[in-house]
Amino acid sequence: AALAASFRVAAEKLPKGNRRRRFWSDFFAGAPAKAIEAGDHAQAHGAALELLSADAPAEGHIALVGAGPGAEDLLTLRAHRLLMEADAIVYDALVPEAIVAMGRRDAERLPVGKRKGCHSKSQEEINALLIELGQAGKRVVRLKSGDPLVFGRAGEEMAALREAGIAYEVVPGVTAAFAAAADFELPLTLRGVSSSMVFTTGHDLKGNSLPDWAKLAISGATVAVYMGRSVAAEVAGRLIEAGLSPDTAVAVVENASLGSRRRFHGTLADLPSLEERADLTGPVMTIIGDAVAGANFERSEPLAAHRHEGAASAVAEGVQS
Repeated sequence: AALAASFRVAAEKLPKGNRRRRFWSDFFAGAPAKAIEAGDHAQAHGAALELLSADAPAEGHIALVGAGPGAEDLLTLRAHRLLMEADAIVYDALVPEAIVAMGRRDAERLPVGKRKGCHSKSQEEINALLIELGQAGKRVVRLKSGDPLVFGRAGEEMAALREAGIAYEVVPGVTAAFAAAADFELPLTLRGVSSSMVFTTGHDLKGNSLPDWAKLAISGATVAVYMGRSVAAEVAGRLIEAGLSPDTAVAVVENASLGSRRRFHGTLADLPSLEERADLTGPVMTIIGDAVAGANFERSEPLAAHRHEGAASAVAEGVQS
């Protein structure tokens, strides 16, 4: 506190706006703060003097930030702080505008698409954009839906930033599986029932061999299937074929964590009906396993109702003819 007070007058002489804001941000989160934590006040003073130099080049920094599953109040405090400090916000299509709007008012906002079946920019273009912004000395928040390390292609972006020598950090977010489980009051692990869980997209079921996650499902793991509506029938068919009971409990959530969420419950045998649901337009999370039976289904719709509804219509048409 004393060191900060001693530099307040000097900092006021810096140009207003980004330059002054960057000084204080670097002061409290950069080299001066680290030196103070280490007990080296002389080094902290020297580092602060370096920050005051107008000629000192700004160092770019990229934060790969998890925006959470959708609800604004599930954003972490660290994510919010970085958004308030950002010069640029690079965000995916599934990130709600309300969360993007939490960023600094004058921050540059750059949408890059990235949702299933619709990519406005390729991953290579996004990597290049992050490097360009970092090399320009910008503080960038790369905002991703859910957690950046869970099906967020953060690995490719981190590799590109490392190769380019750009500093970065990763800020975790609430992944959709956890939000969907909370919506159902569903224990993902349950003593004596399930002691492990699997995250998968279910898009690796081609061929004769069964993927490792499917083998784990058969052994009792709880399985969370991301982006799995279009492969629901294949997931159910392969798991049943491999030995998982058709009566295994299933929970499905569209728009997990949001007020617009819809919940469905049923069994593995009912799961293929998901592919017929043209009314489901938001992100869909499917959770499969014996632990799902411990969920609260009071506010959910039965998956089987849609399946039987289609069959009943067909019978009615036959009677009328």
